[in-house]
Amino acid sequence: MSALASLPLTSSTSSLHRELRGGEFWRRIPAYADVAERDFRDHTWQAKNTITNATKLVAALRGLAPPELVADVEEGLARSPMSVRVTPYVMSLIDWEDPVADPLRVQFIPLASRLLPDHPELALDALHEQADSPVPGLTHRYSDKALFLALDTCPVYCRFCTRSYAVGVDTEQVEKVSLKVSNERWARAFAYVASRPEIEDVVVSGGDAYQLRPAQIEEIGDALLATPGVRRIRFATKGLAVMPQKILTDAAWTDALTRVVDKGRRIGKQVAVHTHFNHPSEITAVTEEATRALFGRGVIVRNQSVLQRGVNDTPEVMTTLVKRLGHVNVQPYYVYVHDLVRGVEDLRTSVDVAVRIEKHVRGSTAGFNTPLFVVDTAGGGGKRDVHSYEHYDRETGISVYEAPSVKPGRLFTHFDPLHALSASARQRWADARERSAMIGAALAAAGGGRRAESCA
Repeated sequence: MSALASLPLTSSTSSLHRELRGGEFWRRIPAYADVAERDFRDHTWQAKNTITNATKLVAALRGLAPPELVADVEEGLARSPMSVRVTPYVMSLIDWEDPVADPLRVQFIPLASRLLPDHPELALDALHEQADSPVPGLTHRYSDKALFLALDTCPVYCRFCTRSYAVGVDTEQVEKVSLKVSNERWARAFAYVASRPEIEDVVVSGGDAYQLRPAQIEEIGDALLATPGVRRIRFATKGLAVMPQKILTDAAWTDALTRVVDKGRRIGKQVAVHTHFNHPSEITAVTEEATRALFGRGVIVRNQSVLQRGVNDTPEVMTTLVKRLGHVNVQPYYVYVHDLVRGVEDLRTSVDVAVRIEKHVRGSTAGFNTPLFVVDTAGGGGKRDVHSYEHYDRETGISVYEAPSVKPGRLFTHFDPLHALSASARQRWADARERSAMIGAALAAAGGGRRAESCA
């Protein structure tokens, strides 16, 4: 008997990743019950009807949520570092029969009753993107890669945004750093990239590349492709997950992106799209149409997820997400252990959870469609394979990483959420002296004579 014949039959759940939501699912929402398909599938209708403030959100929730949930949302928004911005498409994908547990509601609409105190080692710009910025809006941390923050708006605002220091409008909790579109700022960024021949890879983010006008997509693409050292450009957007209609109905934008991709290919340079799906229910039949359109144009699309408690922190959900991404021709690239971000401690998971889930995901599909699970270390050490810690104490929740090719000679700490620790460990974290002792012990165990960086 051959090895193939001896394999057990797959279960019925093995095809779950191919089952995409279709039909007129938006009609379940009272506000959209009479919206025609041609309108719902139009990006201009989605943008025009996007919920952009608390008043609009509360109005939209009437008829969907009981008064006590609405009050919970109102208080949650007042305590959030991110302003609210949610598309009708996202609103329609939330299960409003169980909104508290719904993974999309969790990501975009805060509930005050679920919020937890921030970790004591948190800083607003935990990844030190501004500290590693030689010119405003351009982070140069890795020797051959730069991050260009072209603008500070997005089609939606995620609660867990690691750039809550800049993205969106000011909130009661955070006064934002301005990264608005500016010809002068852009010119300085392009000049810096041109002055550094070691930079081969540029990520165009923000904010979100979806918010750039077609002419701006080409302006950025042309400037970077004309830079001799640059070999790769990545346009980063959440858009495919929250407004896939734009790819299908904004011909000018999609054509502009395609022209940049084609121009790059002709001169031997790669231009790709990096997007951001976190849960299988975000991938619908509309998504598949959009990704198929990009695939047909030769546009490479990769995905970066954030591991979040109550969203994708089980092997079953993450495996389905990874396989569903592959099904719609999106290559899973990274899964980030959640950064320390103000106001969303309830969403964070431990390094231990990431290690466990990665073991289950690996082997479930082809290696090139298996994401790398990483910690983006606080203090600017960059992305580290989640398994590659120098030391990890599961009791205190402190992990320590090295980044010898990024910032040699330094150690970088990462901290599990306090809710994942024992009661005795939480008591120690509440004491400043104990906190310092725990961090010091972890650094010493990791090889402590080197300089250490943390969020603080």
